[in-house]
Amino acid sequence: MSSGSACLRREFESSRPLEIAGTLRTVALGASDPTVQVSPAGAWLAFRTAAGPATLCLRQHAGALRSPARVSAQAWGPGADEALASVPALLGEQDDWSSFDDPSFLATLPAGIRDARRHHPGLRLPSTGRILQTLIPVVLGQKVTQMEAVHAWRYLVRRFGEPAPGPVPPGLMLPPDAAGWRRIPSWDWHRAGVDSHRSRTILRASASASGLERLAAEPLGDGVSAKLQSLPGIGPWSAAEILQRTHGSPDHVSVGDFHLAAYVGAALTGKRTDDAGMLALLEPWRGHRQRVVRLIVLTGFRKQAYGPRLTPQDHRGH
Repeated sequence: MSSGSACLRREFESSRPLEIAGTLRTVALGASDPTVQVSPAGAWLAFRTAAGPATLCLRQHAGALRSPARVSAQAWGPGADEALASVPALLGEQDDWSSFDDPSFLATLPAGIRDARRHHPGLRLPSTGRILQTLIPVVLGQKVTQMEAVHAWRYLVRRFGEPAPGPVPPGLMLPPDAAGWRRIPSWDWHRAGVDSHRSRTILRASASASGLERLAAEPLGDGVSAKLQSLPGIGPWSAAEILQRTHGSPDHVSVGDFHLAAYVGAALTGKRTDDAGMLALLEPWRGHRQRVVRLIVLTGFRKQAYGPRLTPQDHRGH
């Protein structure tokens, strides 16, 4: 544990259940993300705010699966106040599942997805509100394997980031700020395994960081997605991946993902499909398509298996 600055504390209560690990795991790039450490009991996150660097520690009080959530938050660094103010959105307090959980809607879902929702009533979609820190690992994941993206992120953060403020667990790091990303030399992008297309996208995003961060305050919709895609190198897949994390989008689907369409198709029909086929399968649940995808993953389905697993029902005429 490193020494650090004064600690700010706050308690948060919610009237709804919360599964903190399942909710925040999507914020991290893999299990070894140096900026995020998630466990069933809580999480450590290091990030930059407008006021400066911050470390946030979240601890969930033990309770029944369906009981209201209670979370203790501690923050360190110049951005500690802003970090604490971001906690409700980060924990998905703005993520409203009420229409999804309506019995009439649940009845349209395959039994396996209904079971996953019943077993994970505290799953929420987080809103980080941090565009650049979310965008960069998404760009690193363009057209490469998860392992390659994780390696690149770890290498760059550890080499060009800095220790997170406060008495943090070993290895927790702050990513570079916008200026820091722009200072990375070409040979280190190469050592990280990042091609020139992805590094140029990150450099352009870093040069436009202040404008990008303003998008965090814009309401979720086609407008904010279009503005993200106006940045060269950010397409529909990247915009969806970003908005799922920065805005807690319940509906953006990662079209163009190398594996997702085949996985969703196999889960819902027993046959792999392409992006158009995936969108057609998810269309009955428009407005909640990302929730459905998250719950399919939580069913434990593996697409190598044969035959349909989630016994879908066709309710399109209802």
